[in-house]
Amino acid sequence: MARYIGPKSRIARRFGEAIFGPDKVLSKKNYAPGQHGNNRRKKSSEYGLMLAEKQKAKYTYGVLERQFRNLFEKASTKSGVTGEILLQFLEARLDNVVFRLGLAPTRAAARQLVSHKHIVVDGQVVNIPSYSVKPGQVVSVREKSKSLEVIDAALAGFNHSKYPWIEWDENVKGGKFLHMPERADIPENIKEQMIVELYSK
Repeated sequence: MARYIGPKSRIARRFGEAIFGPDKVLSKKNYAPGQHGNNRRKKSSEYGLMLAEKQKAKYTYGVLERQFRNLFEKASTKSGVTGEILLQFLEARLDNVVFRLGLAPTRAAARQLVSHKHIVVDGQVVNIPSYSVKPGQVVSVREKSKSLEVIDAALAGFNHSKYPWIEWDENVKGGKFLHMPERADIPENIKEQMIVELYSK
C-alpha cells in the first residue's frame, strides 16, 4: 500500500503541530519550512484553511486521499454527525488501535507491526493496517511476537487508562475495542467540521 515516506518534520512544521509524535526539529523551528518560512505571513483563504485541515487529518492517521475520501463517503451515509463518524472510522483502523494500545510509539510503527504479521484480531493474524476493528473484538500481539523489544519499549510506562473505549488485558498483551470513541475522548486537534464543509463544496 502506498504511504507517505517523506520528511515528517517538514510536514509537522507546516501545521505547527507534532502530528507524528515528539519532534526535535519542530521544537527548535516552530515555523513553516522553506527559505522564507520564518518571515511568511500566515494568511489563507477559507478554502485553504479547510484543505489544510483535511491534509492534517490525512497525515495524522497515515491515510492517502482515496482511502480518506472513501471513509468520508461511508461516514456521510450514516446517521449522526458526519465529521465525528469520520474520526471514529479513522480511530477504528487496526494500525491506529495498535498505536492507542501502546504497542507501538507511532502509527507508522504500528502499521509496520501489522504488516509484518505481529498482530492478531480475535486470535487470527491480520496484516491489513486499514482493517476496521469492530466493537467487542480483541487486538493483541501474536504469541511468538510477544518478546519483541520494540513492543516492550513502547509499553514501558504507557498509561492504558487514557482511552476509555479500549480495555487493556496484560495476559494477552492487547485489549478489547469496547465501542466507538466519543469525540470528546479523541485527543487529536482536528476540526472535522471543516473537512465536511470542504467535501460538501
